Amino acid sequence: MPISITSHRDPEPLDLAAFERLAEFVLDREDVPAHAELSLALVDVDEMAELNEGYRGVAGPTDVLSFECDDPCPVESDEPVTLGDVVIAPRIAEEQAAELGHTVEEELNLLLVHGILHLLGYDHDSDEDAAVMQEREQALLAAYAEGL
Repeated sequence: MPISITSHRDPEPLDLAAFERLAEFVLDREDVPAHAELSLALVDVDEMAELNEGYRGVAGPTDVLSFECDDPCPVESDEPVTLGDVVIAPRIAEEQAAELGHTVEEELNLLLVHGILHLLGYDHDSDEDAAVMQEREQALLAAYAEGL
């Protein structure tokens, strides 16, 4: 499963290989074809604010954004299918982790899983949908932690 990770932060103190392992785990558990591609970008607060304003019309930064492919098209069975992009602002994750009383790694892992699930059609537009998405996030994170 090709996963590309780009960091727009310098230097990057995060374990990018761990992000890749978690992403692969989630995609595998969600039965995403092995030839699917995922892009993950780690950005600073200013860039996240620009993306949030530009794509959602919401002022200020957010923690994670997901961008599905604009025009998924039929492909041959062995061609890669691009799922989309997940963009995470680690600085926002650090702030949220402190507020919620858990580790930055836990928050970043949750944001990554959350972003991928959005690409796979999950949402939280209603309370029911939010509960389903949150339950799946927790199940995936618990299963991943068991395998470590």
